[in-house]
Amino acid sequence: MGSNEFRFFLSCDINLPVTFRVERLEGTLPSVNSPNSVIDSTTEERRPELYVECALYIDGAPFGLPTRTRLESMGPSYCWNELITLSTKYRDLTEHSQLALTVWDVSCGKDEGLVGGATILLFNSKKQLKTGKQKLRLWQGKEADGSLPTTTPGKVPRNERGELERLEKLVNKYERGQIQHVDWLDRLTFKAMERIKDRESCRNGNSYLYLVVDFCSFEHRVVFQESGANFLPPPPITSTNEFVTVWDPEVGKMNPSEHKQLKLARSLTRGIIDRDLKPSSTERKSIQRILKYPPTRTLSGDEKQLLWKFRFSLMSEKRALTKFLRSVEWSDVQEAKQALELMGKWQMIDVCDALELLSPVFESEEVRAYAVSILERADDEELQCYLLQLVQALRFERSDKSRLSQFLVHRSSSNIELASFLRWYVFVEFHDPVHAKRFYSTHEILAESMTKLAPGLNGEDGSKLWHSLVRQTELTAQLGSITRDVGNVRGNTQKKIEKLRQLLSGLLSELTYFEEPIRSPLAPRVLITGIVPLESSIFKSALHPLRLTFRTENGGTCKIIFKKGDDIRQDQLVVQMVSLMDRLLKLENLDLHLTPYKVLATGQDEGMLEFIPSRSLALILSEHRSIISYLQKFHPDEHGPFGITATCLETFIKSCAGYSVITYILGIGDRHLDNLLLRDDGRLFHVDFGYILGRDPKPFPPPMKLCKEMVEAMGGAESQYYTRFKSYCCEAYNILRKSSNLILNLFHLMAGSNIPDIASDPEKGILKLQEKFRLDLDDEACVHFFQDLINESVSALFPQMVETIHRWAQYWR
Repeated sequence: MGSNEFRFFLSCDINLPVTFRVERLEGTLPSVNSPNSVIDSTTEERRPELYVECALYIDGAPFGLPTRTRLESMGPSYCWNELITLSTKYRDLTEHSQLALTVWDVSCGKDEGLVGGATILLFNSKKQLKTGKQKLRLWQGKEADGSLPTTTPGKVPRNERGELERLEKLVNKYERGQIQHVDWLDRLTFKAMERIKDRESCRNGNSYLYLVVDFCSFEHRVVFQESGANFLPPPPITSTNEFVTVWDPEVGKMNPSEHKQLKLARSLTRGIIDRDLKPSSTERKSIQRILKYPPTRTLSGDEKQLLWKFRFSLMSEKRALTKFLRSVEWSDVQEAKQALELMGKWQMIDVCDALELLSPVFESEEVRAYAVSILERADDEELQCYLLQLVQALRFERSDKSRLSQFLVHRSSSNIELASFLRWYVFVEFHDPVHAKRFYSTHEILAESMTKLAPGLNGEDGSKLWHSLVRQTELTAQLGSITRDVGNVRGNTQKKIEKLRQLLSGLLSELTYFEEPIRSPLAPRVLITGIVPLESSIFKSALHPLRLTFRTENGGTCKIIFKKGDDIRQDQLVVQMVSLMDRLLKLENLDLHLTPYKVLATGQDEGMLEFIPSRSLALILSEHRSIISYLQKFHPDEHGPFGITATCLETFIKSCAGYSVITYILGIGDRHLDNLLLRDDGRLFHVDFGYILGRDPKPFPPPMKLCKEMVEAMGGAESQYYTRFKSYCCEAYNILRKSSNLILNLFHLMAGSNIPDIASDPEKGILKLQEKFRLDLDDEACVHFFQDLINESVSALFPQMVETIHRWAQYWR
C-alpha cells in the first residue's frame, strides 16, 4: 500500500452492533457521607457500589434502551472492564451520534446516588469513527446530557490539557499497533509516564473524575456515510400516471417494537405454564405446514413463536426437532439452556435430519454433538454415502478436534474403505486457504489412530495399513508425472500411446510390478500389484487422460482412468448423488440399472475414474445408424421386440428413465451424444458433469435430457415401451421426492466447498435444486407434471439443431 493511499470502510456498510468496553473510573470519589449526618467512632464507613449507565443519542434524541454495567465495589480504582453491546448497528448511526455515560452509586440515598456523567461524539470532526481508549472527564453531580450541543462534554478543554493527555493519546496508538513495540524502551517510557501521572494528580488534587472507555477498532478507518447516499435519485416525474421508486432505508431492518414484543412473549412462556398447552385445530394445521418445509426454508417470527409455544407437545414428533431448534433464540442463555434440555428428551430423529443439524445454520456445539450421536446409528454402507458431505461439514465446526472429526476417525479406523476415502477427502482440501488447518488436523488424527491399531482389520496391523494408504499418494504423483511427459510428446495420439508404454516398460518399470501391493484408491479392498503396459492407452483429448490396466492380487485386472489438469470434484459429487439415488430407488424395490461408476479426486486438478467398457451414442449412431441396430449385434432375438431380447430392451428403458430423472433433478447441463454412453447389455449412462444445478453452455436447453434417438429406440412416442419409460420416470421421481430433505441437506453441507457450480452462489444453487422437487404438489399432480415435462423435452426442436452443430464440430476436431 502506498504512503498516500487511504483505505477505509463506510459506516453504512457495517452491519454489526455498536460495541465498546467500559474499563475503569480514575480519581477519588467525593465524601459519601452527608454533611448533615453525625458520625461517631462506631459507625462503619460505607463502601460505594458503582455502575455505569450507557445511553445512545442520535441527533440529540435517545435511541434504544439504556444499558447498564454490573455493580463494582472493589475500588479505588473502580474497574468494570465490561463489554457493552448496543442493539443499534453502526450502519444506523448518524454524523451526530453521541454516547452518554453516567456513573451511579447505589449505596447512597436516592438523591445522592448520582456521581457524574459525560458525553462523547462517536465520529470526530473528520467524520471518522473514534476507536481505541477514550478518557472522559465526568461532570460531577450531573447526569450525562445527550442533547445537541451537550452540556456534559467528556472531552477535556484544550486549555486544561496537560502533558498526560498527550501521552495517553500516544499510548492509544501504541495499543492499536500504530507505534512499534520495543521492550526495553517501552518499560522506561511507562515508568516515566507513571511519574508524570503522579505529578499531575498532586497538582490537580485529584479533584477530577475520569471514565476510561475503549471503542472497538477495525482493520481500516471507518468513515461516516449515510445509508442510501450512493443511490441515484429517481428521474423527474413527467406524468401523474408514472410509478416513482423511493428508497426506504428501513427495509430489511429489524422492527425494535416487534422484536421486543416477541422477547417478552417468549420470556412469559419460558416457564412451566407451556407444558400442558395443546394447539388448536388451526394452530395444529399451521404446525404441520411448518414441519413440511424443506430445510432451506427460513422460519418467520410468528412461526418460530408458534413452535416455541407448543414445544412440549411436539416432543413426540421427531420431525419437529430441527424446526424447533431453528426457532430458538440462541443468544438468550436461559432459552438456549432449556432448548438443549428438551433436545435430549425429544423423540430420536432420523439420520437424514441429523445431517441438517451439521449445516452452518447451527453453531451450538451441543446441537452438533447430538447430530453426531444420531449418525453413530448408521452402518458403514450408509455412512459412506454421506462421507463426502460430512468431511465438508468440518468447515462449520468450532474446533479442530470436534466431536464430528473424532467420530469420522473412529469409524474409519475399523473400515479400510472409510479410512481410504476419508484420507483422500481431507487431503484434497489441504489447499483450502481458510480451513486447511482443520482438514490437516483430521488427517493427522486419522494417521495416529490407524498406526496404533492392533492386528485384526483385514489381518494387517495399523502401521502397515496406513503405509498402504500413503503409497496411494506416491502412485498418483508418478501418474501425474507420466501424464505431463506424454503430453509433451509431439505427434498424434498413437505416438503418445507408444511413449506411455515405453515409459512403463523402461524408466518407470517399477510401476509394472510393485514391490508391495497397493490398495486401489477407487476400491480400497482391491490390492493392485502393477500396470500392464500393453493394455494401457491414452484417450484422444486435450488433457490426454491415461487409461491404465492394473493387475490385481487375485490374478484379475481392473481398468482406471487417470486425469491430470482437470478438477473432477464436481464429477465426484454428481456420481456420489447418482449412487445415493440408486440406493434410495432400490430400497423401494425399483432397480433402474444405473451405472454409478467410481470417481475420486486426488488433488485440485487430478483424479481417478473407473473405466466402464462402453461406447458413446455419437459413435454408435455413426456406425450403426440406430441404437436398436447396435443392441441387435449383442442381444439378437427374432421373436423379441425390435429384434432384441426383452431383457435388453427393458434394461435400456429403465436406465434411460433413471438418468432422465436424475439429470433433471440435479440440473445437469451440456448433454450431447458424446457424453451419453451405452454398455453392451443395454445400460445407458452419463459422464462428464461440468455443468450442474441448471447451468448449461447451450442456449435454451430442454428441461429433460432426452434425445430423439433414445425415443426411437423405444419404438417412438406412441409405443407401449415409451409409455413404460414414462411410467418408470414418474415412479422414480416420486420416490426421490420422498428423500428431498436428505438430498437438500447433503447439498447444503457442500455450501462451503470449492466445487465451481456450488461455490459461485451456494444459496441460489440449492434453491434451484429445491424447485426441481416440486414440493408444492402431491404425488398424483407430480405424475402429470413430469409427463408434461417429458413431452415438452421430446418435442423441442432447437436442441436437435445444436446437436447437429456439435456433431460437425466433433467431426472437424
